[in-house]
Amino acid sequence: MLQVAPSAYRRHAACQRDPDRRSARAKRDAVLTPQIERVWQANLRVYGADKIWKQLNREGVAVARCTVERLMRRLGLQGARRGKTVRTTVPDRSAPCPLDRVNRQFKADRPNQLWVSDYTYVSTWQGWLYVAFVVDGFARCIVGWRVSRSMTTDFMLDALEQAPYAGQPADSDALIHHSDRVARHIASVVGLRDVLTFP
Repeated sequence: MLQVAPSAYRRHAACQRDPDRRSARAKRDAVLTPQIERVWQANLRVYGADKIWKQLNREGVAVARCTVERLMRRLGLQGARRGKTVRTTVPDRSAPCPLDRVNRQFKADRPNQLWVSDYTYVSTWQGWLYVAFVVDGFARCIVGWRVSRSMTTDFMLDALEQAPYAGQPADSDALIHHSDRVARHIASVVGLRDVLTFP
């Protein structure tokens, strides 16, 4: 029922009965976990992995930084973060969402069979920059892209409009364009004669 190997279940059950049978890493994690949580609580819950790692080493607890980060992630602990958080999307859950024709398998047998588009943001010294791009699923190359200081529809439209010229699809009716909910209306406005699919 659980799709777990019987030997793995028996080993787990044996470790639950006798903690001494656990691996050395699991034993070490059990010792480090309360110490990491103690340092985090003692410093007003603002310390991140770097500062907790340095504090533990100052106290004589030899531990790797990646171990501290892994255990903090497991405990759900985070340090305070500077700067503003950028919220790029506000999804409309009530809007209908077509079926995903790609089924999360981003593979193509030939060029211009599958295009995948998205956008991201990058923090620079002069503020946030937004990058929209369209990638060919076969060649894994970018066939359309634009950069903008503001997250407007125009710069995303420009990336989608550039793609047909760079990719030059021979049969646009057989082209599948995969995007997310945010670019749904943008892709339809561009007027690409492809099958628009969205996750």
